Amino acid sequence: MEFIENHVLAPLTTFKIGGPARYFCSVTNSDELRLSLKRAEKEQCKVFVLGNGSNCLFSDHGFDGLVIHNKISFCIEVCPGQYHVGAGYSLSKLGQELARAGFGGLEFAAGIPGSVGGAVIMNAGANGQQISDILVSTEYIDENGDLEQLEAEFGYRYSSLQGKGGAVSSIHIRLAENKQARENQRQMLLERKKKQPLNAKCAGCCFKNPAHISAGALIEQAGLKGKSMGGAQISQVHANFIINTGSATAQDILDLMEYVRERVAKHSGILLEPEVRIIDGG
Repeated sequence: MEFIENHVLAPLTTFKIGGPARYFCSVTNSDELRLSLKRAEKEQCKVFVLGNGSNCLFSDHGFDGLVIHNKISFCIEVCPGQYHVGAGYSLSKLGQELARAGFGGLEFAAGIPGSVGGAVIMNAGANGQQISDILVSTEYIDENGDLEQLEAEFGYRYSSLQGKGGAVSSIHIRLAENKQARENQRQMLLERKKKQPLNAKCAGCCFKNPAHISAGALIEQAGLKGKSMGGAQISQVHANFIINTGSATAQDILDLMEYVRERVAKHSGILLEPEVRIIDGG
């Protein structure tokens, strides 16, 4: 396992934004993850665990600590409908494979560019589904390198794992048989392709939906669709997506996000809460 100094993060994120990490390593199994966390703890080094690089925004200055790229990627069928899945496994791939196998509950995952571990941390979901609905347990390695079996608490785009030192190693899930799962998934994908900028450089939805209304609708009602700052732009396809038009910096994204929050609050009285994770470089 190689530890690299000053490794540029932008190519590893869906925003394609981010400066260098002071230290960087990739892990492919739980032992490597345990060793990397132990090393960071020994050296009193700040840690960020990176999956597929969606739903996060790194500083232009990078990250003054260790970035661990979680590539623990496996999917084992324990018995029909029950699976043990590595945290670095593609969420989209998992959703498609299980729908094809005739199991429902993860159809929403197709087309979402995150990893399984990241999905658990933020309780990813769409179309009335969320990953916590099918989650049985989470294997978690704490900052001391010790393995725990956790049953986390979940809410809307929230889990009790947020802010906890350490990293998800793998999860156990249980799904119900649903012969319509693949067809339901196809319909979800068709709708998503119509309404979201799937091929753009972005981090997914930028803001959480307030109760009873979508953040995208609030942003559009405030007249902000297409608004640009530097290389950052509110998508013309879906107003809750901020895209990197090619030259955006992290500061461009942050400035546009703050402008959106101010304008939406003035127009509707609702202060939007960021969904994208903003990673402090200090």
